[in-house]
Amino acid sequence: MTAISYHATIKDVQAQPLAAAGPFARREWFERLEAAEPRPLFALAEDASGAVVLPLRRKGRRLESMLNWYAFSWRPLATPYGSVDSLLIALAEALARQTSHVVLDRLPDEDGTARQLQRIFVRAGWLIACEPCDTNRVLPVDGRDYRTYLDSRPGPLRTTLKRKAKKVDVQIVEQFDEDIWHSYESIYAESWKPEEGDPALLRAFAEAEGTAGRIRLAVARHNGESVAAQFWTVEDGTAYIHKLAHRESAKPLSPGTTLTAALMEHVIDRDGVKLVDFGTGDDGYKRDWMDEARERYRLQCWRKNDPRNWPTMAKARLRALVSGKTHG
Repeated sequence: MTAISYHATIKDVQAQPLAAAGPFARREWFERLEAAEPRPLFALAEDASGAVVLPLRRKGRRLESMLNWYAFSWRPLATPYGSVDSLLIALAEALARQTSHVVLDRLPDEDGTARQLQRIFVRAGWLIACEPCDTNRVLPVDGRDYRTYLDSRPGPLRTTLKRKAKKVDVQIVEQFDEDIWHSYESIYAESWKPEEGDPALLRAFAEAEGTAGRIRLAVARHNGESVAAQFWTVEDGTAYIHKLAHRESAKPLSPGTTLTAALMEHVIDRDGVKLVDFGTGDDGYKRDWMDEARERYRLQCWRKNDPRNWPTMAKARLRALVSGKTHG
């Protein structure tokens, strides 16, 4: 017997441990997100084997993944030994009584998540379209030490490091540091990047990662002035690159390049990570540091009997015909 329930906060979801795969699949992450969400919805399916939770939010008449710009990916949360497929099918069927349109965004598929959810929603009677929506650049370390890794980087990158590395002093800490964080905020405000989306949430996340011993916080200084800063975390053999910025005035020094190299050496040689994850976005500079690209997918799910869905369903089918892809 499968029980379905809906909750406005993840704290109301059963007490069994939900397996976490990285920083964006923990209860604490969704607790932070729900505080900023006007209409969160945690859809829960549970039976004797365990439980599955879909962290969602209402947007207009549809339900969509609870996400923000800081998250690299989104996936269901599950207890370690639950019958995940059967629980997800029950949830997908039940969601048809909540909405006629579901959008699941930034789905990974190196672990089969996108394919699994596509199969589940088709089986539950939804019409679906699954398309790439973003790119995730990663570096499988493959047993290399930092020096061997650096030797494999593009020539211009290695030349920049040889010419510029000594122009800045680098500090890396493994705990949250108030002064470095203030430096990061100051640098970000003078960088090429858009205004920070939710600085309070980002700081709370960084503080928690520091308390857990996962943070790698770094700053580069030139003549005593902070000119670049980066925020990484390390967890279960993976280094996650969350934030990086440099002052535009310091661009000729290439402080970001030097800082990234120093953190790469730290996580490869000291932390012994097996993978470095550079988040979403296929920026050219990420290609210089990473070796592989992974797709992130958007799964659109519609109920065929809702006329409001027909225009978007028709557009999705047209895109599928043009691209040669099929839909469930």
